[in-house]
Amino acid sequence: MCADIRHFANHHAQLSETVMQDSPIQRLDPELIARYDVSGPRYTSYPTAVQFTDQFDEKSFARAVGDSNGAPIPAPLSIYVHVPFCRQLCFYCACNKLVTQDTAKAVEYLDLLEREAQLHSKLVDPDREVRQLHLGGGSPTFLDDAQLERLIGILDQYFKLNRQGEWSIEIDPRTVTVERMKHLAKLGFNRVSFGVQDINEAVQAAVNRVQSLEETRACIQAARDVGMKSVSVDLIYGLPLQTLESYSETLDEVERLAPDRIAIYNYAHLPERFKAQRLIQRHQLPSAETKLSLQELIRERLLAAGYVHIGMDHYAKPDDELVNALHNGSLQRNFQGYSTHAECEMIGMGVSSISAIGNSFAQNSHRLPEYRERVLAGHIPIIRGLHLSEDDQVRAQLISQIMCQMKIDKDDFLQHFGVEFDRYFERDIHALEHQLKQMQDDGLLEPYDTGYRVSETGRYFLRNVAMCFDRYNQASEKFSKVI
Repeated sequence: MCADIRHFANHHAQLSETVMQDSPIQRLDPELIARYDVSGPRYTSYPTAVQFTDQFDEKSFARAVGDSNGAPIPAPLSIYVHVPFCRQLCFYCACNKLVTQDTAKAVEYLDLLEREAQLHSKLVDPDREVRQLHLGGGSPTFLDDAQLERLIGILDQYFKLNRQGEWSIEIDPRTVTVERMKHLAKLGFNRVSFGVQDINEAVQAAVNRVQSLEETRACIQAARDVGMKSVSVDLIYGLPLQTLESYSETLDEVERLAPDRIAIYNYAHLPERFKAQRLIQRHQLPSAETKLSLQELIRERLLAAGYVHIGMDHYAKPDDELVNALHNGSLQRNFQGYSTHAECEMIGMGVSSISAIGNSFAQNSHRLPEYRERVLAGHIPIIRGLHLSEDDQVRAQLISQIMCQMKIDKDDFLQHFGVEFDRYFERDIHALEHQLKQMQDDGLLEPYDTGYRVSETGRYFLRNVAMCFDRYNQASEKFSKVI
C-alpha cells in the first residue's frame, strides 16, 4: 500500500478534471489516510457483536425485557425484521442471506416469524408503542404483496404499531413495479432504501448485480409519486472494474436521481469469511491508490452537490431528518447505521437479528435450520448476547457521542456519569492524551473549552476516534478498513 500512497498525489490532477476545480473543500492528505487506515469496528453497537457470548441466552433476554418494562417510563420500541431471501447472488454481499427461487420458503418463514412475534409479545408490555419499523435482508421485496401484507398483519396483531411512525424497507429495484410501490405505501411504509451499488454495466456484470438505470429511476420516481417521505440510495466503492471515470458517471446519474440520503460503503474484500466474494476476480479490484481517489471523488462531488456529511459514509440533503437529528443531538447509530428515534429500544426478529433492550444485546441464530428448530420448540431463538457492564455503558455513551454528535465533551461526561473525564480514564489517560493530541495536530479534532469537536475531515475518521476509548482494543482484521 505504501507505493500506492506515494503515487496518490499524481491522481489529483486527473481527479480535478472530474470534480469542481474551484471547490473550497479541503482534500484529504494521503499521508493522513495512510496513518489512520486501519481495520476497526463500525460501531453500530458498543461493545460490538464480536464480544457477544453464548452465556447470554433466552432467559437473560427475558430478564432484560422485564427490567425494561419496569422502568418508570418504559422506552418506545423499534422493530427490525430480517428477511434473508434473495433471488440472485450478488458476489460482494456479506449479509446473512439465502439465495432461492422457491417462494414457498417465504411462506414457512412467515409462519416462523408469527411464532416469534407471539413469543416476544408475551414478554413486552403491550402498552409500549412501536414508533419505528425496518425491514432488511436479504431482499425484503422477495416477499410478494400478499406476504408483505401478512407480515404487517402479524406485527399489528402482536405489537402496538404507530402507523404515523417511521416505517422503512430495503428494496431491490429489480423486484418492485409502480403498482408494488403503491402497495408498500398502502401498507404504511414511508421510507425506502434502494440498493444500487454502481450504475456501470461492466461493474454490475462483474459482481452479478445487473440492474438497469431505467429500473432504478422508475422505482425512485414511483416512490416519490406515492408520497414516500424519504428515498435513500446505497452505493459501494472499491468494486471490480471501478475507475475514477466510471464512478464519476455513476455519481452524475445519482445526482440526477437526487435521493434524500446516500450511503456509500467501502467494499471490504474478505473471501476467506464470505464465500460469495470468492467469485470476484481479485485482479479486477481497484488498487489502494484508486480506492483513495474514489473516496476523494465521492467526498468532493457530494458536498459540492449540497449534501451534508452525516458521518463516515452517510450523506443527506440539508432538510432531511438525519441532518436535523445531527444538529439537535437526537441522531443515533444502531445495527441499521445512522438513524433517528434514539429514544427507542429495539426488538430484532428473524434469523440473525439483534435486539437492543435496556443495557443488553441479544442475537438470534444465524442459521435458518437452528432458527426454525428453536422457534418451533417455543423459544425465542437467541443464541448469544451481552449484558453491558457499568464500564461498557460509560464507554458506549461516549462512543455514541463521538459517532453521532461529533464531539467529546467532558462536562457532558461529568453530567451523565457523575465523574470527571480525566479521572475516569486515569489508567489510560497518557495514551489517550497522545492519541487525541495527534488527532488534533492532524486536524481531525478541534479543541474547545470542555473537550473536542470532530472536524469535517475528522468525520471520515470517526471510527479511529472512537477506538481510542474501546477497552476491547478491537483493531483487527475481523473488521473492515476505516477508509
